[in-house]
Amino acid sequence: MRGLGGEMPHARSRGGGGARGASDTILRWDCVLPEPAVSVNVTLLLTTVPDAVVAQKLAADALAARLCACVTQLGAVQSSYHWQGRLETAQEIQLLFKTSTARALELEQYVQAHHPYDTPEILTWQADASAAYGQWILAETQRPLHV
Repeated sequence: MRGLGGEMPHARSRGGGGARGASDTILRWDCVLPEPAVSVNVTLLLTTVPDAVVAQKLAADALAARLCACVTQLGAVQSSYHWQGRLETAQEIQLLFKTSTARALELEQYVQAHHPYDTPEILTWQADASAAYGQWILAETQRPLHV
């Protein structure tokens, strides 16, 4: 087993000179790394909206429907783009949704249906999340049970 940076344990002896037995050696690990945890595959969805009111509503409604576990409002951005033959510039708010791969398509369809733009920016990609964070996303995006 190796420590941080691949160091091997350091051995030091107790006491002064003379003959030493096996019990006289102390092994010290400078830093023992835990066994690597398995990462969890999650989906990230990025979109832009025209203002904070739309951002808050879209995020709150997606969270309430358990389509995502978290939405991060990345803040105001300035977007420049071609639209209907003209070069446009707009101030927008970016939203980053974190969801399970099982709910990704539903989230994308939800954003498409509830977005105020005719052609909203919807970008999705897969990411490896830490085991604990990924498990939390999976748990929070479970479909509610109706009994």
